[in-house]
Order: sequence, then C-alpha cells, then structure tokens
Amino acid sequence: MIRMWIYLIAFAAVIVITLALMPVFIKLAYRLDFTDKPTERKKHKTPAPLVGGLVMFLAFAVGFLIFVAFMEVDSIYPDDLLGAWEIAAILVGAMMIVGIGLVDDYSKTRGKEFPVFPRLLIKIAAACLAFAAGIRFTGFTNPFTDIYVTFPFGVQLVLTVLWFVGLITVFNFMDGLDGLAGLLALLPGCTLFFVAMSMGQTKSAIMAVLFLGAVAGFLRYNLRGKVWMGDSGAYMLGYLLAVISLHGIFKQATIISMFIPMLALAVPIVDSITVVVRRILAKKPTYVADSTSDITHIHYRLTKSGMKPKYAVALIFLVSACLNLTAIILMLVV
Repeated sequence: MIRMWIYLIAFAAVIVITLALMPVFIKLAYRLDFTDKPTERKKHKTPAPLVGGLVMFLAFAVGFLIFVAFMEVDSIYPDDLLGAWEIAAILVGAMMIVGIGLVDDYSKTRGKEFPVFPRLLIKIAAACLAFAAGIRFTGFTNPFTDIYVTFPFGVQLVLTVLWFVGLITVFNFMDGLDGLAGLLALLPGCTLFFVAMSMGQTKSAIMAVLFLGAVAGFLRYNLRGKVWMGDSGAYMLGYLLAVISLHGIFKQATIISMFIPMLALAVPIVDSITVVVRRILAKKPTYVADSTSDITHIHYRLTKSGMKPKYAVALIFLVSACLNLTAIILMLVV
C-alpha cells in the first residue's frame, strides 16, 4: 500500500486543476453559446454553461497521466500500477464517452435531441474497450469452498457491458438538480476508495482519489449554480465509477463483496430501474427525459411535491450516505 501523502497530493492536485480550468471554460461556454437554455421543462432562470463534464475529464486525465502513467512506479508504488494497455483503454474510453456527451450537449444548446442509437453504440464500444484491457467481471469466490468460479467469456462480456452502460445511464438520469449527480458520485467514490485502501488495491485507490478530486472541484461551482456537468459529465461519472469498481472490488469478488458497489450506488440504480420499468408498463419511451409526468425520477417527484430543490438534494444525499456507510460496515464485518 502506498503512503497516504501520495493520495493527498493527487487529490489536491486534481482539485486545483479543476478550480483553475473551470472559470476559463465557463467564459468560453458563454462566448460560444454552449449553454443550456431555460425551457418549459427546464426551470432554471438563466442559461447554464455545459462545460463541467469536460473540465472534470481534463483534470482527471492530467492527474491520471501524472500519478499513474508518468510516475516512477518502482520507487513509489509497491506494485506495477497499471499496464500501458489498461492506461490507454481507460483514457480512450473516457474520451469516447465525454466526446459523445459533448455532441449531445451541443445538440441541446441548439434545441435539438441527439439520436439515442449513436450514444448507446459509443457506450457499448467504451465498455468493450475496457473489457479487452482486462477491466471486467471475471467471476466470484464460492464462500463454501473458497474456490474461484470463473464466468464463461460471453457472460463476462455481457455483465461488463451492462455494468458500464447501466452506470453511465443512471447518472445521466440523476443529473436533474444542481449538485445531485455530483454528490451521488462523490459518496460511492469515497466508498470505493476506502474499500480499495482496505484491500490493498493501489490501482483502484489512486483512480478513486483522482476521481474524487475532479468531482469535488466541480461541485465548488455546481452547487452555486455557476456550471452544469452536462451529459458529458454525467456519462463520465458513470464510466469512471464502472472502471474503478471493476478494476477493484470486483476483481476479488466474493458473494458479499459484490454487493458493496451495488449498495453504494443503490439510490441512482434503484431509482432508474423503477422509472424504466414503470415507463415500460405504461408504454412510454424509457429514454426521453420527462420531469412533468408522474413516472419520473425521485428528485423531480420531491420538487413537484413542494420541496425546495436544495432540500430534495440534501434528502437524497443523506439516504445515499446511509447506504454507503452500510456498505463500508458490511465490508468490515464480513
């Protein structure tokens, strides 16, 4: 396990990069009119810059290159951090995800909706790239025999793609109120970092702390309503959490430990599954954003009931915090 000061420096460095880049990109967004305008469905009063996701990605990528790709591994880390192929796959996959998110965001700034199929195709391609680099579900340890059960190749591929596409999609669904998606990503990021530290998983821990720095820096502006992450940011949150969890706790998965990331991410996952199932039963599109109907996400239902957005965010955050704390306790007890 590496020294704690490396994690602290990495966390601080990414926060500083995010905070330094954000004002520059906010000004650029206004200049290029890369903003989300108020509509009947979107109740914000002024245009909101959609560059938060791009800045988070750039800050994470710089930190990733510094603290993963370019550092002298032999003298600082107790093991090889990540292979060249894994590093390339993670960064290229993130670029693909952020890129298609920016295209989607650009369409929205022009009052259009980008087609669903190209977005889904890129999500699947990024998941397959990670899978090819070894970032995948491989199996689990049988608690009764202590024998590792390896899934067939096809099952590994399907589960990995579903995990990636699922997390990317649920965070896109949860990006409806200032701070909500970021806070819901921050909590499982902390949980995955703590789990990786406890299990001696240097690779996952360093990625988690870089992720946390980017999200924390973004929230400094987002919670004050100065910038939105856009679809590019929501996609990136889901993608990186999928990478960290698959490269970490799922690598040494037991029946119990497999539930830790799912419990940490339970709020967005359960909410999204519930909405999708209800829309299917009601014969409504599952992919169309809709904050006005009764079949919508928890944050919209809370605000429709009369709760102020900041209180709705606080309530959902507290529920998620309790579930993440439960996940950590479960790991320590079992």
